Order: sequence, then structure tokens, then C-alpha cells
Amino acid sequence: MADEQTYTITELAREFDITPRAIRFYEDQGLLTPARAGRARVYTKADRTRLKLTLRGKRLGLSLAEIRELLDMYGGVRNSAPQLQRFLKVLAVRRAAMEQQRRDIEAVLEEIDMLECQCEALLGDNAEGAAAARAELVRRIDRASVG
Repeated sequence: MADEQTYTITELAREFDITPRAIRFYEDQGLLTPARAGRARVYTKADRTRLKLTLRGKRLGLSLAEIRELLDMYGGVRNSAPQLQRFLKVLAVRRAAMEQQRRDIEAVLEEIDMLECQCEALLGDNAEGAAAARAELVRRIDRASVG
């Protein structure tokens, strides 16, 4: 390990713009296993890669358990078929969840549009416009609850 490049917790924290506490948390969760030199943690290139993949997994919205499973499957072997197949399954589930969130956000934005129209109509003393906006909102809510 003397010839291998190593990193301190401060260096990794600075590089990935996270706190040393976050790195220690990932260590506590079994995602990182740095060597020790006395009381100091010594991170290898493999630890740096695991941290990078952990942060990428978090950005994708994966749970720490999912990230750990994928990292443990990695085991230094690049592009192993079981790892890639599992990763594809995880990505498919994540994609489905994100698509549902997108539909939910679009529905909420439509409701906000209708509420804004209703408020603007009420502020403009336009009872007919407010009633139309209210009716449209009810229609959309009914349609969303059926679909």
C-alpha cells in the first residue's frame, strides 16, 4: 500500500464537496472501509471510487442498502453481468418512481394553475371566472382520482 495513492478524509471531503462527517457516516454504514494509520483514516483509490459511486447512487435516489448491494457486487470486477443486471433492475424501479413523481408534480402544478385563476378572478371581482376556475379544478381533481 506504500506505493498506492492514498487520500485523507479532508482531501476526499474537499474533492467531493461533502463533510468529513458524511464520509464517516458512509463508513459506519459499511460503504467505505479505510485502513488506519494510528488514529487517522487512510483511503485508497478503491475507497475513493466507492465514495464516488455512493454519491452517484444517492444522487439517483438509491437507498444506502441498494448502494451497498451494488458496491458489494462490484468487488473490483468491472462490468460483471450479475452486477449490471441488478443495476438495470434498480434503475428500472427508480425510473418508474421518478415518472410517478413527475406525474404527481404535473397534477399539482395544474391544481396550482386553477387555484391561481380562481384567486385572480376573485380579486378582480369576477365571480363568473372564479366559478369557472373552481369547476375546472373540481373536474381535474375528479379526473385525477379516477386515473
